[in-house]
Order: sequence, then C-alpha cells, then structure tokens
Amino acid sequence: MAAIDSTRQTASDLTVRLAQRAEAVCKYYLSNGVRCGNYWLVGDVKNCPGRSLFVRLTGPESGRGAAGRWSDAATGEFGDLLDVIAHSQGYSAFSEVAHEARRFLSLPQGPNLHSASTGVAPIDKGQKAKKLFDACQPISHSFAETYLRTRGLDGFIDYAALRFHPHAYLRDPTTGHRISRPALVAAVTDAAGTIVGVQRTFLRFDGQDKASIADPRRSMGSIFGHGVRIGWNGYDPKVIAVGEGLETVLSLRTALPKMPMVACLSAGNLGAFVPPPGLRRLYIALDDDRAGHQAASRLADRARNLGVGVHFIWSQCGDANDDLRALGFDAFRASVVSQLLASDRSRFQA
Repeated sequence: MAAIDSTRQTASDLTVRLAQRAEAVCKYYLSNGVRCGNYWLVGDVKNCPGRSLFVRLTGPESGRGAAGRWSDAATGEFGDLLDVIAHSQGYSAFSEVAHEARRFLSLPQGPNLHSASTGVAPIDKGQKAKKLFDACQPISHSFAETYLRTRGLDGFIDYAALRFHPHAYLRDPTTGHRISRPALVAAVTDAAGTIVGVQRTFLRFDGQDKASIADPRRSMGSIFGHGVRIGWNGYDPKVIAVGEGLETVLSLRTALPKMPMVACLSAGNLGAFVPPPGLRRLYIALDDDRAGHQAASRLADRARNLGVGVHFIWSQCGDANDDLRALGFDAFRASVVSQLLASDRSRFQA
C-alpha cells in the first residue's frame, strides 16, 4: 500500500511540475502543434499534425481548468501531460514515463518532488483579449472591410462581433521579433455574451489578403467550447448554425441573414462547441475534409444527446466561402436554402 501511495504522490507531483511548464512541454513533445490563445493545438496526443487536440497552457494546479489538461475533440480522449509523454514517446510503464518527465524537468531520478508549487497566478488572457477588442475600431472603411470584400463578403455583415486594429502586435515565429500588422479582430464570447477571447486575422498592409506570415490567424483567451457569435442580439435562440472558420459562417450569413450563427474558429473547437440551453435545432456547416467531418460528427452526437435536432449544410467546393465565391451569390443562396427544413426557409431569409 505504501508503494502505491508513493507512486500516486510521484505522479501528482510530476503532473504539477510539468503543468507549470506546459508550453515548453508541448513545444518539445507535441512539436507539430501551435499555440492558440491559452491552448496548444495539435492533431492528437501522438503529435500528428492537425488541430483537434487542445492542451490548456494556463490555469490552477488541479481540478477544473487545470494547466496541462488536454482533450481531443475528435476522439473524446482526455488526460494530462504525463499522458502526453507516454503516448508521444511510446512508453507503457509508469517508471519509463516518470524517468522521462524527470529528465525533461532536470530533476533527480527519485520520487521526492513535493515542493512543486510556485504560487504564481496565471495571466488572465480573457481580460487581455477584452482589452484588445475594446481598443479596436469599427471595420467600416478599414483594411478589415477590404479583406472581407475580397472574400465576397460585404454589405450584410453584423459588425458587432468584428472590429479592426491597425497595429496589432504579434511575435514573428521565424525571427522571434515583435512585429505589428493590421488585423481583423473577432470577439469570442461564451453563452452569456461575455468576451472570453479574440481571434486576430493579420492582414496585408493593403487589406487584399492575409499577411504573409506563418499562422496569420492567432487566438487569445479561452476559445475552447466558445465561438464568435453573429446575430444573437442578446437572446437565447432556438435555431442556430455553426461552422469552423469565420469566413465560412459570414458566408452562410449572406444567405440566411436572420439566423443566429457561431464561428468556432477550428475543427477541434467545432467538435467541442457547447450548444446553448433551450436550443431546438442545430445546422452544422461541413468543411469537406476529414477533420471537419469528424468534428461535426462529434458535435452532432452531443447535440442529439441533449435532444437537439441536427441538420448538416454541405458545401460543393470545400467550404461555404469557397462556394460563395465559385458559384456566385444567387446560386450559393439557393444551395444553402435548399438544405434547410421547409419551416426554416422563409423564416431565416431576408
């Protein structure tokens, strides 16, 4: 019994120590991923490319929202950073995992790790995200508006969740230097409408396309399970549409300007989206790739378990924005409307 208790204590102490260096752990063992707000995004716990697995980088030492905890929106798996080491390195015995964790942490190869806590409070990235959004300006007559027009999006947009920042800062992943670019900034909110994060789409200086940098889309704050809400108007809707990318959802909004929508910002986060209370019907816009289909299937299963009716909106060219630009507005709208239930067709059109 004493040996079992010692192993549990060792695992607990190692987990806390690893969580204090969560981003460094992810960069080393999940090197195919990327930081996105308070999370590290990667394909799976074995370090495959993709964005369906979320690792929390900040939070308390234990319990709900703890740093180092991860979940895979595609498979439903979850765990901590010891599991990351085990899966990414192919270890099956705890002794191997513990040895590797101690090596990474530069700790003696023994179980006495009791002084793990540093007592350092995590940075509130949600407040930082809200401060950034408050510092932005309306997108009208900005490079953000120019960018949206190049994607076939103009005139109809509910601007409440979208703003423009002329000099948003980021760190260039190639040089490590701090640079600034104009950015389309979208507010990520929870079900109560509280801003919990933002997504920044960094733009060229003429607004004609995204900036020519690695990962021109960057998120900040708590995006997991939330999204950019378009057209909610302060009430809990009974019928909504959700999709991955911001441009996908804004494209759907051109065809269905009266339907509330949510852009989840990634396939993984689409799979993790939390349907609002009282929802009766959910339309899911499908991106035509494996990650998109898996995430949509996972969300659909969870919604059906909550008693929500689920319907899919299929694209012909990859995603809804590709359809809008390839087919033209009239054909695109006809395609989208034809996939709605008859009772929703006249209700949500202009």
